[in-house]
Amino acid sequence: MSVTVLHSAVVEPEHRFEWWRDLISQDVAPTRITTDHAEDFPATAGMAQLGAVRLTVMSFPAIRSERTPALIRYSDPEDYQLTLIRGTEMWITQDRNEARMAAGDLVLWSTSLPFDGRGLAGSHDGISKAIILHLPRTGLPLPTAKVDRLLANAVPGRTGMAGILARHLLSVAEDAAQLEESAAARVGIATWELATAFLGDWADARDRVPPESGDRMRLARIDAFIDANLCDPRLTPAAIAAHHHLSVRTLHWLFRHREETVAATIRHRRLARCRADLVADRYAAVPIHTVAARWGFTSAAAFSRVFRREYGITPREFRTTAGGAGEE
Repeated sequence: MSVTVLHSAVVEPEHRFEWWRDLISQDVAPTRITTDHAEDFPATAGMAQLGAVRLTVMSFPAIRSERTPALIRYSDPEDYQLTLIRGTEMWITQDRNEARMAAGDLVLWSTSLPFDGRGLAGSHDGISKAIILHLPRTGLPLPTAKVDRLLANAVPGRTGMAGILARHLLSVAEDAAQLEESAAARVGIATWELATAFLGDWADARDRVPPESGDRMRLARIDAFIDANLCDPRLTPAAIAAHHHLSVRTLHWLFRHREETVAATIRHRRLARCRADLVADRYAAVPIHTVAARWGFTSAAAFSRVFRREYGITPREFRTTAGGAGEE
């Protein structure tokens, strides 16, 4: 999967704000952005395409951001932007609503209506951070009138469905660069369904959310749990089911449309992490059995067998071919 992460330090200080402003206007929507930090603007922006879903991650000093009727007429991607706030407080007004957001809050805004937003100086060294999930307006199976009532309202993303979605977005933003294209598309589907379920609950339009969204929401939680616990050798289908208050039979039923079983999913993700570590410079001197143990393989011999079965080459041969070092 293609992931681009950019930092304003790639250009001269006096050009950083203009560079970042143009980048965000292209990736998010044409926007009038002003700042008191134009002389040197330390900012970042990352973009990830997850199948039909797009994610933008950014950080920036205090700004004012305005989407005017003229800019909407000029270009409108017709998206809802579901945003997780991570840094200093932000403020936004749209469609007669107004919200002041703190770190951990979720907020929704639309590219099709004027808005006025600001990143506020203060905590977190005055740096605003946000993860934006781009959701096409026409694709949501929810009443537009109900969704629009949510614009410029903040929801704490700490508990309930908001907490589930917030943790999922953080996980995706952190791990997107490790995903292959096919895996990225599956994560995109899970992200879309989870966001739809969250908005349907928030908008009191649960009856319009497709029935399968509940299963996909649970799968998104299970996927995140698996990724977070790959290093634990006790990670098994039974342990996953117990953590999510499911029977093992129900867990396997949730995976019925996937190409891999639960156990195969765990094994393949562990192997992928090991494969990446075997060619990483920072692990070049780490013995292969230690790399394997780091990702939940308790037997060096068993790890070598499953690695060869998966990739057609032993871990030692793979590391040597890739120019690495280390001993079994």
